[in-house]
Amino acid sequence: MEILYENVLLLFQNGGWQRVVMWLIGALLIYLAIKKDMEPTLLLPMGFGTIIVNIPAVYDGALSTLFNAGIANELFPLILFIGIGAMIDFGPVLSNPKLMIFGAAAQFGIFFTFCLAALFFDLPDAASIGIIGAADGPTAIVVAQKLGSKYLPAIMVAAYSYMALVPIIQPPVIRALTTKKERMIRMPYKGKEVPKVVKILFPIIITVVAGLVAPESIDLIGFLMFGNLIRECGVLNSLSETAQKVLANLITIFLGITIATRMNAAEFLQWETLLILGLGLFAFVFDTAGGVLFAKFLNLFLKEKINPMIGAAGISAFPMSGRVVHKMGLKEDPQNFLLMHSIGVNVSGQIASVIAGGLILSFAAGFGLFG
Repeated sequence: MEILYENVLLLFQNGGWQRVVMWLIGALLIYLAIKKDMEPTLLLPMGFGTIIVNIPAVYDGALSTLFNAGIANELFPLILFIGIGAMIDFGPVLSNPKLMIFGAAAQFGIFFTFCLAALFFDLPDAASIGIIGAADGPTAIVVAQKLGSKYLPAIMVAAYSYMALVPIIQPPVIRALTTKKERMIRMPYKGKEVPKVVKILFPIIITVVAGLVAPESIDLIGFLMFGNLIRECGVLNSLSETAQKVLANLITIFLGITIATRMNAAEFLQWETLLILGLGLFAFVFDTAGGVLFAKFLNLFLKEKINPMIGAAGISAFPMSGRVVHKMGLKEDPQNFLLMHSIGVNVSGQIASVIAGGLILSFAAGFGLFG
């Protein structure tokens, strides 16, 4: 009883109201995970962990050990990339390589937001904030961790929250930038069967090229492509299935609850957090807009028009963004099947976002901002 009394008393001292606010934020994340089914494997452990670390006089325990073992050294995000790589089928983009340019175009918001954030934050923090626009949580964690950003908790929450909110954020942006006629453009799928040897060589070639173009991306792209090689090699089917399901889910749970160690009231409840969330949303919206507007620009010169909605799938939120575009196409025209095109662009965006993260790190290294 004495311990209970001391901890309750401590709750109402030294900013106790801030801990209550963080409990409410944790409860909100749990609500979104359960009630709204928004990335439940991530948001539920993140929300529960937020409640744990804001209990008075608790926290320097097992979660801190997990953080040091799995996030401080970027281990968890990189292992998760193996699972993500094993989930991705690059067949649609290999059968239609021109879709890759949309993945690159949809990274515009990252660099634009980087420049905007530099008006308010130091360059390492600004670079870390810009990468939120990739809608790629593991990349955001690795970049922010390598750059030593002091706003890592807000960046992680923003990156994963906006990934979960893809079905809410993207449709209004797409509708605002396109006409009904444009959204009804049909794109018959003419994809050819991709030879197995091409699927095997693709992750190897991408790793080598990305390593030469953006050396700082080699860990990110290497783990992603290794996961894809496991999928495509044909001799490790059980390992591929384990990576896609057991490994990815397990690491996501550890990642979510471990992220919460940096969601204590003292670190999280700052005015900079709200600014970061706003800049992250700005980056996300501009990435979506960049892909759509690039497709509209190409249509000025193409005889066979592209449905500009597929450009929005160039963000890295795989496969949510591809599905959102497909569903929007069906809503406008029940016979308009954009799934293969949008997924092709979506997997291109996964590669492009990792390379963008590597370019950000290379830029930072060039200016001596880290190691």
